[in-house]
Order: sequence, then C-alpha cells, then structure tokens
Amino acid sequence: MSKTDAEIKQDVLNEIRWDTRLASAEIEVEAAAGVATLLGTVSSWAQRMAAQEAAHRVVGVLDVANDIDVMIPSNDVKTDTDIAHAVRDALEWNVFVPVLRVRSTVTNAQVTLDGDVDNGTQREEAERAIRNLRSVRSVINRIQIKPSSASAYELQQAIEEALQRRAAREARRIALDVHEGRVILTGLVHSWAERQSVVGAVRGTPGVRGIDDRLRVSLD
Repeated sequence: MSKTDAEIKQDVLNEIRWDTRLASAEIEVEAAAGVATLLGTVSSWAQRMAAQEAAHRVVGVLDVANDIDVMIPSNDVKTDTDIAHAVRDALEWNVFVPVLRVRSTVTNAQVTLDGDVDNGTQREEAERAIRNLRSVRSVINRIQIKPSSASAYELQQAIEEALQRRAAREARRIALDVHEGRVILTGLVHSWAERQSVVGAVRGTPGVRGIDDRLRVSLD
C-alpha cells in the first residue's frame, strides 16, 4: 500500500527526530510524489548529510532535495588555515587514503578535494574522512580516478560478478553500460538501501572511474 504525501512527510520528520546526530537540528520537511524536500538550518555539514541519509531511509521516499543551510555556531568558527590543517590531519589518519595524491583547498569553510586515486573507494574515503570535521560548511569532491588497463568487457564482467555476490535479485533488474571506465546504471531497485548497495558494489570495482546512477526505486 502506497503512502500519502502527508504520511511520508511525517515519517521523514520522525526519522530525523529519531537520529541522535540531529537532536538540535531545526529541519522542516515537504513531500510530494515521492520527493522529500529538506529545509531549515543545521550547525555542521555532517548534520546536513545525516538529515539527507535519514530521509532516504524512509520507505516511500524516492528522491531527496536537500535545501538545508549550514550555520556554524560562533564558538565553532575556525579560520580556513585551521580547517586546512585539520583536513590534512584527517586524511593522513585514514589508512585507505593515498594522502600524497590528495590535495585540498579551503575557502570560506568550504573544502574542495582534488588529486587522483586508484579507485572509487579511495575517493569516497577521502571525502568521508573530512565530512565530520568541525567548522566545515560544505565539501566538494573533485578527485579523479586513474584510468585502468582493463577493457570495457572485463570491467563489466567484474561488476556483474560483484552484483551477483550481493544479491541475484539486484543483478537481474539492473543494466550496465560501460565506456572508458564510466558506468551507466539503469533499472529498478526496491529501496534506497538496495540502491546504495548496488552503487557501492560498482564504486568498489577496480577500474571504475565514474558512475551515472539512473536507478529507480520501485515500491512494487
């Protein structure tokens, strides 16, 4: 049985209130045709992302529009230099990040990551390492993934095997188009968690340089 917009709105609000990371956040929700729009203010980039994740966990939510503003409390404001040092420390402490190949630029508390890594997992880990840093207002990830010597056929086979290991149902409903290391995903999944599982499997496959996620969530 499908939910009404009012039910989806209330469920997203309840999920946000349930998440302890968002206890002090002032967030409003609008819902229409499976799209949840998040409004309001939070005190960190980490909270903004936590609210987005909470909305995606709710059954009936197909897409999320995150219009939340980040307002850093005055006692948490740091200089861009301080943030840059914290970013470097966070990257160096993460064993999955090739720290000498990742650079950052901090402007008005916005962190931009550049450089190149070997795979999508390293790219994601670099962003995750700094996402929860105090005083960061936003993160832009421009890290590139180095080209692989694997052919498009070999890469597609590796991805299909990864999907089969995760769930046969997912693999049967998904189509892949691989070109120069970039993967277009189309098809149906049953939930946001299933969608994340598929994208994670593709991202973690060596040789994948980019993902165009066109998967649709079907509640049937």
